Amino acid sequence: MHNKGFEKETFKETVKENIKTLYRKTIDEATPQQIFQAVSYAVKDVVMDDWIATQKAYDEADAKTVYYMSMEFLMGRALGNNLINLTAYKEVKEALEEMNIDLNAIEDEEPDAALGNGGLGRLAACFLDSLATLNYPAYGCGIRYRYGMFKQKIKDGYQVEVPDNWLKEGNPFEIRREEYAKEVRFGGNIRFEKDPETGKAKFVQENYESVLAIPYDMPIVGYGNHVVNTLRVWDAKAITDFKLDEFDRGNYHKAVEQENLAKLIVDVLYPNDNHYSGKELRLKQQYFFISASLQALIAKYKKKHSDIRKLHEKVIIQMNDTHPTVAVPELMRLLIDQEGLSWEEAWDVTSKTCAYTNHTIMAEALEKWPIDLFSRLLPRIYQIVQEIDRRFLIKVNEMYPGNEHKVKKMAILRDGQVRMANMAIIAGFSVNGVAKLHTDILKTQQLRDFYEMMPEKFNNKTNGITQRRFLAHGNPLLADWITDKIGNGWITDLSQIGKLRPYVDDENARREFMQIKYENKVRLAKYIKEHNGIEVDPRSIFDVQVKRLHEYKRQLLNILHIMYLYNQIKEHPEMSFYPRTFIFGAKAAAGYLRAKETIKLINSVADVVNNDRSINGKLKVVFIEDYRVSNAEIIFAAADVSEQISTASKEASGTGNMKFMLNGAPTLGTMDGANVEIVQEVGAENAFIFGLSSEEVINYENNGGYNPTDIYFNDWELKRVIDQLMDGTYANGDHEMYKNLYNSLLNTQCTDKADTYFILKDFRSYAEAQKRVEEAYRDQQRWSRMAMMNTICSGKFSSDRTIEEYVKDIWKLEKVKVEPIEE
Repeated sequence: MHNKGFEKETFKETVKENIKTLYRKTIDEATPQQIFQAVSYAVKDVVMDDWIATQKAYDEADAKTVYYMSMEFLMGRALGNNLINLTAYKEVKEALEEMNIDLNAIEDEEPDAALGNGGLGRLAACFLDSLATLNYPAYGCGIRYRYGMFKQKIKDGYQVEVPDNWLKEGNPFEIRREEYAKEVRFGGNIRFEKDPETGKAKFVQENYESVLAIPYDMPIVGYGNHVVNTLRVWDAKAITDFKLDEFDRGNYHKAVEQENLAKLIVDVLYPNDNHYSGKELRLKQQYFFISASLQALIAKYKKKHSDIRKLHEKVIIQMNDTHPTVAVPELMRLLIDQEGLSWEEAWDVTSKTCAYTNHTIMAEALEKWPIDLFSRLLPRIYQIVQEIDRRFLIKVNEMYPGNEHKVKKMAILRDGQVRMANMAIIAGFSVNGVAKLHTDILKTQQLRDFYEMMPEKFNNKTNGITQRRFLAHGNPLLADWITDKIGNGWITDLSQIGKLRPYVDDENARREFMQIKYENKVRLAKYIKEHNGIEVDPRSIFDVQVKRLHEYKRQLLNILHIMYLYNQIKEHPEMSFYPRTFIFGAKAAAGYLRAKETIKLINSVADVVNNDRSINGKLKVVFIEDYRVSNAEIIFAAADVSEQISTASKEASGTGNMKFMLNGAPTLGTMDGANVEIVQEVGAENAFIFGLSSEEVINYENNGGYNPTDIYFNDWELKRVIDQLMDGTYANGDHEMYKNLYNSLLNTQCTDKADTYFILKDFRSYAEAQKRVEEAYRDQQRWSRMAMMNTICSGKFSSDRTIEEYVKDIWKLEKVKVEPIEE
């Protein structure tokens, strides 16, 4: 390790001591979980020194800090990543081998931290990794969910959600910081009074319920630079402990209500919000972590600075999507009600401190809260929102007199709702999209009125991923091969991976590259056999689609095409067909019924296809249960084909596409999100592009002209596939099982439009692209070039590049060098 105590013998002794201290056991008696804990504490000991040194360096530099506010941080496992970034992975592996301990097996004892769900949370995790590696002062701020989203089990082909009790054995890397606890208040009423001495207005919240927010800090280790930043996640605790007297009097419910309020707030990520109490809980969660984080950052600022009006000089609040937007009125509340600033002063600070990242083009994902819920739960916050809205609409009317359309589009409060995205844009000094196409669509479509009024706020920051987790840790064979060829500079500067370009023409290098891919496929095949009981052939094409399950991501298009291929093989057993393994991984939100039906369909097709001996294993379908960061690392390394098939204009960016590319898998996709930029970097000849363009999709949506039944009745092979949803082929004769999916494609019984996401429209183009994939793969010389070119051209897609752009254009942070603590 790059400082204290990385003599091998010392480390081994520390592990043994930890087992003795924690469990009263010798190393030979310890369970794998106990060894994991002991090893983690030994690593934490080293991390602690750097963490202390980092805080000291930041204090001395009085450094400007970004607070990255996010409902999700999909961190993955910490042990392996920390060892990579401490540049100690190989030494620790060796030390443990000498003790007859396999580091890989020990890493498997660590549950993934259940603090996120999809791309939004994983992006936040990559950003924290990059900020630490690039020496920038940063805090991640979120919630310490006890059960995260859920652990996905597949039973009879259906998704079943079970609690993900990731904290059951304790989290060895976290530190509880009770001394920084903050009170967060909900509900009640607001009393207005005048301060008799100053004559200033005062707003007093009464009859509220409150909880105590307790911070837990997790270390974010930078690569090889002694920097350790902090992810601060908040737990909730009742303010008054269990009321024994009330319990004794039999008033059990009263006694536990405060306990329950605290427990509910931090139980799960994204409670189902298709009912009122679920909505209320989500809003509580958002306000809870935002209020606690802002109170803490103001207290930290005031330790060194007396003038709160200069807060923006030392603090940036980056709101990761609309979930943290309540930071705007909460900061106003703290500045006005606690710090005594006037409205104008508070607004000046807030609008120079807050910045907003938009993550979606989907209108339904831009959060809106019912006014009655919002005003009842957050009465003072609602008053502030009303005033922000009132003042903003005066400006709109000055700029666009009598233009009711603008008012309707841009108001925060409208139609009985609080529109959070509008508030984020109005208050933030920066509004960014996450891929060039996405930002362009925001400017010209979704947020056009705002862009016309305040164009200077809008900018693009194309997402990125950390090569340290998704190559150095996830694909060690390829990482070592790259380092052997060009040195290890790529680990902190991914653009250097372009130095591999001369090797594309070297047949030997291409053979080595493909051999590594094959070994990674063998590793994944072993995982699939272990977890799914399915034998897959690592020599087949591994065609992979792993991401959240959503209709716009079109897992349905993929499985319909597999049904089509199966029909073809059955009808023409003599036809030439290169064996394929189609691999899916996806969680569907608990209340999202069509998404859950799609999972059932994938598993039903898998059952039929995988058990049909007559096709000689030409086709296999695998649904990987409980897709998460730790199994994603194995999957990306093994993929031949990266399925990025969202309806053009719907995916803001995507980051899975970048992880596949980095690991040498060409993209099969639409020109959507960051796919556009991937194709620009790698060249259209090294990708398989199909389908409608975003302009064509938007044109159909705005002007009509698409009728899926025209295609259905004119393409009998496709009609047959769609009819198989209703004829019981994949449902043991049940004609109702996939009725919703069938209807969603052909009529408006369960959707506003038939085939909302243009699956039938793009089907033939997709099938054609899949033929091109097979043709290319048969020519191994050509395929090995394509695969290598994807890795070589991935340099742009590091989150290090993204973070440097945020720093230059939005945050204006300074790098801080951290000197290790001398023994």
